Amino acid sequence: MSQIKFSNDEKALIVRRIQLYFSQELKQDIGRFDAEFLLDFFAEEVGANFYNRGLYDAQAILAKRLDEVADAIFQLEKPTEFSPRE
Repeated sequence: MSQIKFSNDEKALIVRRIQLYFSQELKQDIGRFDAEFLLDFFAEEVGANFYNRGLYDAQAILAKRLDEVADAIFQLEKPTEFSPRE
């Protein structure tokens, strides 16, 4: 997996949210540099866990949809004397 990278706009938004969290929930001020450092730390250290969870969730959705497609195709089959399923 390649390193998780955000655009400058995404990073600025996330950094601002980190700063707001520290201010509102922890009653501490955190500077932009420290917030960026914290973001980079989490992206590097635990980002893969969130990334993988997203992949697992997407894979489960896709598997469910493929099962639905297979069922829909099975329902379209016409009865014949020969059935490859037997």
